[in-house]
Amino acid sequence: MLQFLRINYDSILPDEIDHTDKRLILTTLQEAPKIASNFVLYAEEFDADPTVIKGLITQKLESGLYESTLVIGIDPGNRIGLSIFYYQKEIESSTYISLDELISHIVRILAGLKADRKIVKIGNGNMKKARQIIDKLNLSFCSHFELEFVDERKTSLKIKNHNKRGERDKISARYITQRDGYRHLILPPSRTG
Repeated sequence: MLQFLRINYDSILPDEIDHTDKRLILTTLQEAPKIASNFVLYAEEFDADPTVIKGLITQKLESGLYESTLVIGIDPGNRIGLSIFYYQKEIESSTYISLDELISHIVRILAGLKADRKIVKIGNGNMKKARQIIDKLNLSFCSHFELEFVDERKTSLKIKNHNKRGERDKISARYITQRDGYRHLILPPSRTG
C-alpha cells in the first residue's frame, strides 16, 4: 500500500524502533504495546480506502500544526475533477466519469477521516451536475457537512494535448478547493425529516 501511495519508508525490526529517528511508525497491534509513541499507525488500518490511509498518515504527521479541516473540491462536468485536502495537504487528485463511483468514494472519505470541519466545494459551471452530486451525496452520507458553490471561472488552464488524462479537471478541482463560495450547512435527511 505504501508503494501504491508513493510514500517512502524504511523497514526496521521491532527492537530497532526505540532507536529510530523516524516520525511515524507503522506496525501491527501485536507489536504496539512495545512502542511508546503517539505517531503509530497499525497495519490493520490499511484495509481502508487508499485516500483514507493517506489521510490517516497526514493526520499523524500534521496534527497540532494545522486545524483539522477536510476540504473536497469537485469540478462537475462530463469528466468530474476531484481534489481532496486534509490538514492543508492534498491527499488526492483524480477524475471520475461515473457519478455513482464518485459519490461512493466521497462517502468513504467523509466517513473515514475525522475533522472539525468537512467542506465540500463544487464549481458552479455545470449547476445541473452539481445539484445531482449534492442530492446523491446528501442521501448517501448520514452526517452533516458544509457545502459551498464556488465560482469556477478561470479555474481551467489551457493544457497542451487538450485534457490529457483529465489533468485540466484535476487542476480545476484543486483551484476550487482554494476559493470561497456561499456556505450552506447540509444536514442528512434523517435529521431534517
